[in-house]
Amino acid sequence: MSFGKPTTVKLLLGPSEEKTLTISVRPLFLDTKLKEYTTGPAHDITDRVFVVRRAYRVNDSLPTESSARWLWQRGGWLLVDRTTGRITQLKLPDFDPYYSDVSWYRDYAAYCGVADDGNRVSALVVQITTKKPLYKKTLEKLGGEFPNAVCEAPLWQRSPARVVFSPLGGDQLSVDINGRFADVTPDSPGEE
Repeated sequence: MSFGKPTTVKLLLGPSEEKTLTISVRPLFLDTKLKEYTTGPAHDITDRVFVVRRAYRVNDSLPTESSARWLWQRGGWLLVDRTTGRITQLKLPDFDPYYSDVSWYRDYAAYCGVADDGNRVSALVVQITTKKPLYKKTLEKLGGEFPNAVCEAPLWQRSPARVVFSPLGGDQLSVDINGRFADVTPDSPGEE
């Protein structure tokens, strides 16, 4: 497994795609064969397994246009095994490639996810070996049209393992992680 040379590309943002965001995209190779495109830093979970965010191109041409018009998009997360070369797409509950900004610690992912109806935002803590979130709490309605319009990337702390969510316009929420369990920190203002 190896990464290729990064290339700078533009993402189109907003409902009318008027604004752009510049990101770096790099190919992921297995034995010199292109397997995926990725963006952002990789996170080592173990010495042989890492996660990295997927990037891909989509054809934006209309049926009446004769040539392809390729646009870059950010996708979900990939779990990559260095020794076997196996690449698996992770299914993070309520993860939205447009709004969610994942923060990794060990094999835990913390992020603000968007509900299926697109109206509510939740704070989530997920362990990649489990199907259900360790922690999920609805924060507020979706209020902005651009990424990071609701939540900043959560911050992790060690000893005890804790993640802090900072919703924009809301109180911070601290969640303690204990193995396969998560609880709101007792002194957190977001506790119910």
